[in-house]
Amino acid sequence: MKSSEPRLCRVVLALGTVAAALSGGCSIISPWPAWEVVKGAGAVASLALERADSEASHTVYHAHAPVRELCIAFNPQAEVADMVPALQQSLRRHRVDSRVYEDLQQVPGCKVWLHYAAWIAWDTQPLTPLPRPYISAAALTLRTAEGQVLSSSHYVMADGLRTDKWATTRQKIAPVVTALVTGAENVGFYTCLNVAQRAKEEFPHDPNNC
Repeated sequence: MKSSEPRLCRVVLALGTVAAALSGGCSIISPWPAWEVVKGAGAVASLALERADSEASHTVYHAHAPVRELCIAFNPQAEVADMVPALQQSLRRHRVDSRVYEDLQQVPGCKVWLHYAAWIAWDTQPLTPLPRPYISAAALTLRTAEGQVLSSSHYVMADGLRTDKWATTRQKIAPVVTALVTGAENVGFYTCLNVAQRAKEEFPHDPNNC
């Protein structure tokens, strides 16, 4: 059973507690106690949905020396304001330095490039009146300056009760960056080290990216 079950159980318990309080004659200090109960229960349910874990998918990783620095090719068509900061924060977690450039042709010193794309959709978040954008899918690719693909990985929004629709950009992108630079898709740190150890056998003088 996945980790979302305890969260959903807590939501059910919270709703049950609210129902019991109402039936027992308890009151909430508010002009509209029933509405406060509805908002409280909705907030609990919304929080449980927001905290669903995002995952990487469709990862392709070709064995290569661990990347210590790279250049990010800025994509003006990816209409996500915090996409680049989220990428750079996630890269730093793996000790990868990055710089951002708009024109690939003017930076001959970059040996590895990170290309990204992101797609957004709009919906109304629970208990909010106006629609807001969210990332529905994203794709990351590492290429050499000559165009050789080193790795690629994707984010696709989870659906059903375990949706991560309203997770932050960094929460959605971080596992994709991990898969991109380590080849370890949706695994813990120690499993990542095992993957890195296998890479070290082939590249003994290079540090790992975990």
